[in-house]
Formats: sequence, C-alpha cells, structure tokens
Amino acid sequence: MKKIGQVLLGIIILVILIIAGYILFMTVTDYKPEDKIQLSIEGQTEDRLNLKNSFSIVTFNIGYGGMDDKQDFFMDGGKGSRSSSKEKTMENMRGITSFLKKDNSSFIFLQEVDTNSTRSFRIDQYDYLKNSLKAYSSSMALNYKTPWVPVPILKPHGTVNAGLVNLSKYKINSATRYQYPGKESWPRQLAELDRCFLESRVSLENDRELVLINSHLSAYDKGGKIRKQQLSFFKNYIIKEYKKGNYIIVGGDWNHLIPGTDPLMFKTTEKWPDWLQKIPNDFKPEGFKWVADKNVPTTRTDATPYKKGENFTAVIDGFLVSDNIEATSVKAYSMEFKNTDHNPVKMEFKLK
Repeated sequence: MKKIGQVLLGIIILVILIIAGYILFMTVTDYKPEDKIQLSIEGQTEDRLNLKNSFSIVTFNIGYGGMDDKQDFFMDGGKGSRSSSKEKTMENMRGITSFLKKDNSSFIFLQEVDTNSTRSFRIDQYDYLKNSLKAYSSSMALNYKTPWVPVPILKPHGTVNAGLVNLSKYKINSATRYQYPGKESWPRQLAELDRCFLESRVSLENDRELVLINSHLSAYDKGGKIRKQQLSFFKNYIIKEYKKGNYIIVGGDWNHLIPGTDPLMFKTTEKWPDWLQKIPNDFKPEGFKWVADKNVPTTRTDATPYKKGENFTAVIDGFLVSDNIEATSVKAYSMEFKNTDHNPVKMEFKLK
C-alpha cells in the first residue's frame, strides 16, 4: 500500500509540474501585440477609386478551412477541434476562393485565416489566397497566435497562427492593426485570441479617405462583457473618423445579433445559444447605419454537424456604414455552410 501511495503521489507531482511548466511556457511566449501596428501591403495595385463609380465589398468568415458542414466544435458543445483532414481543408479553401473569384468584389474582408496551425494541417491559407486572388492587394493582422491550446485533451486544438485579411482591387494608402481592449482572466487568456480590427485606408480625390475596418469580436466571453469593451472602443474610433469627413465601412463577424434581424424566422430545433448576444442598446454611433441581409442566416451553431432546419442559425455578419455612403444593395449568399460555418455577405455601395 505504501508503494502504491508513493506512486500516486509521484503521478500527482508530475501532473502538477507539467501544468506549471505549461503555464510558465505560455506566459513567457505569450503574444503581446502593440496597440497599433503598421502592416505591410502585398501586391499593391495602382488603381484608384473614382467617386462617380459603384463599388462592392464582401465579408466572409472562412473558419480556417476546417468548419465545413460535417464539422462540430468543442467550444460550442461539440467534440471537434481540428479540420477533418488536410485534403478536406484544401477542398474547403478551393470552394471559398472559387466563390470569391466569381463574386469579384472590389474589397474583401476575411476572418479566421490560418497560416501555420495544427487545426488546419499547417496550410498557409494567406499565401493560398494571395496566389488565388492575384488581382487584389492584401494585408493580414494576426489575432490568434499561441504555441499550444491544450484542449480538448485527447485531440488538442494545438498551435494556432491566424488572423484577419483585407484584400483590395484599389490602391491602399495604409494598413493598420488596432488592438481591442478586454481580456479573459489569467491564465485562460494565454490560450485565447488577441482581438483586433484591421483597418485599410484608401485615399480619395476629394482629399478624404475611405476607411475599411475588418472586425471579429469575441464570442465566448461570459455575458458579453469583453464585447461591450470592444464595441465602445471602436465606436469612439469610428466617430472620430466620421468627424474628419471620411467614409467608413465596418464589416466582419460581429458575434452579436445584428439589429433589424431575427433568428426566430429561421427554422431550428435548438434553443437560443448562450454566446449569442444582442448589440447593446447604447451602441448607436451617430451618423451610422446597419446594412445586413435579414433573410439569410450567416452563421450556425457548431454543437453538431449542420442539418438544415435543426441547427440554430442567425445573422451576425454584415456591415455598419457612415451615412455619407449609400448602400445600394446587400445580399447574404446561402451556401448551406458547405465549406465554413458562415455565409458570405456582399454590399454594393456608392460614396456620396
């Protein structure tokens, strides 16, 4: 019995040392980005915007090429933590880029783009997108950089390097990463995303700028407390830009129910998920309006693989635009979540 006790004690001590060592390692290697980072613009084009023309923009959360309709996800109540295979990841990426080529928008906002991650078999998706969409210039802002996410235990999420990508057919004056405020408590924050928005600025002939902001807000913060900080931060930012006379488009994955949409119009057998929050009532930046397609859901729950009419669906992807921009149309494309757990949303617009 004494030997058994010693063995058990040894195992307990070993486990404690492993956990302590992991936390120390993650603390030392924790990604701590500056509040503001100037980014490179790759494949820069010299084409300039003509104020008399119409333009288009699409936002698409590509789910690291791994969140197709056959997948579930452990953070949403499922078991999955990675793409099912390298081949399936590439199949999903081909489907996503095929849509983007056919859509042919002036500007593209992408979320959850991996570069060297365990969950997507270390495929450099940013490089793949650049090579597939050569008509566009591009910039990338990392918002998830961690050496190892240890859960789920049997098949960990692993190494993650991922972020936001902006693509443009027109000359970009600057690209900047802005860090959002708010983090989970330590040590959980060590394996969480470093949320940010990616801003691309386009100079115009009237000495103003078109400010394009690609944003991906938090999803699993309890009660949406961190999301409220993020919304407050960029609300102040866009109001400041609007007062300069600039044209502002904010798009992306809001991880909130977009105002003017109602998920109860979509058939489901599931209850309203805890993570889905409504945009706070006090978030009403003066001079801005929401642009979204209320008739097509843009996201699904990931507790189970997708089955139409069963998974809870909602509209959380879309745009917030300043009133000096005329949104002439908006359309969410129902792709039945074939390649990712989001549907793309396209807006056509004119500058007033």
